[in-house]
Amino acid sequence: MFNFSLKATAVAAVFLSGAAIAQADVTLRGASMFDEEHSFTKTLREFERLVADNYDGAVDFDLRLNGELGVESDYVTYLNQGVAVDYTILAPSNMAVFSASIPLMDMPFLFRDLEHWDAVLASDAFAPLEAELREKAGIVIVGYHGGGVRNLASAEPITNMEELADHRMRVMGAPIQAQTFDAVGAAPSAIAYNEVYNAIQTGVIAGFENEAASIQNLKFYEVAPHISLTQHTITVRPIVMSAKIFDGLDAGLQEAIMAAGAEAGAFGRALESGADGEILKEMADAGQIVIHEFDGRQQMLELVQPVQDAYAEELGATELLNNVRGM
Repeated sequence: MFNFSLKATAVAAVFLSGAAIAQADVTLRGASMFDEEHSFTKTLREFERLVADNYDGAVDFDLRLNGELGVESDYVTYLNQGVAVDYTILAPSNMAVFSASIPLMDMPFLFRDLEHWDAVLASDAFAPLEAELREKAGIVIVGYHGGGVRNLASAEPITNMEELADHRMRVMGAPIQAQTFDAVGAAPSAIAYNEVYNAIQTGVIAGFENEAASIQNLKFYEVAPHISLTQHTITVRPIVMSAKIFDGLDAGLQEAIMAAGAEAGAFGRALESGADGEILKEMADAGQIVIHEFDGRQQMLELVQPVQDAYAEELGATELLNNVRGM
């Protein structure tokens, strides 16, 4: 009788201990390089709120801001190893070490317009890439933020293909950037970002391409006040989780995270794309810039297609490119 009671007590203790573990709060660790006012942080806060709302259990969030846990390349390492950072938002280029095809997300003229961009990110067009990242990087894409729109900024108006011809402009260092703008008739060159202002001022180049926030923050409008709405790049910024952490969560929390990621991504895309237009208007109203519609964007899309095809083949991402174009 004594032995039976002792065994029963031990079994009950183990059972209760297991129940306590199952019911213990889950804490997910996040990282943002920015403060509470940045769209990345606002989107991650919305993600946290939605997860908590959609999950029946208890879940806590520990989001570290202002680069406390390093920069995005550090986050990728942490996510891959399942340490320090469980969720964040990343630029695709930071994951290229694990996925050869992910730079396609940043390719100029990938999207026809904002509507096409939003439709692609709300679909499963990037499913092959998501599977590759999960397998090779141990990173789960749970949603898509983004919406920064890159346009031409120049010392003189660039409003059509004729004015774009031989336009001396700065591009980022990735070869696809120069190849793309060469295909549409411009004269691109890769120079250091911190040299752009002086290079325009001294006539080395006549313009560059960038998002509205950077043009405003760095006062590029002082040397390049003409903004041509080419909308050649619309940013994609995945909301991601560590697969090692995600796979260890219960099914209900996994489901809540995926639903929250999709909804928070839509929230963030609307927030960032809307802010981009507001910044342009703010600068225009202040007399800092002149905004020009660009006549010939469809022609641009046709001219860059062979360059895109070759780049996608090089990356092994032809299926991915066709998925995007087919939306």
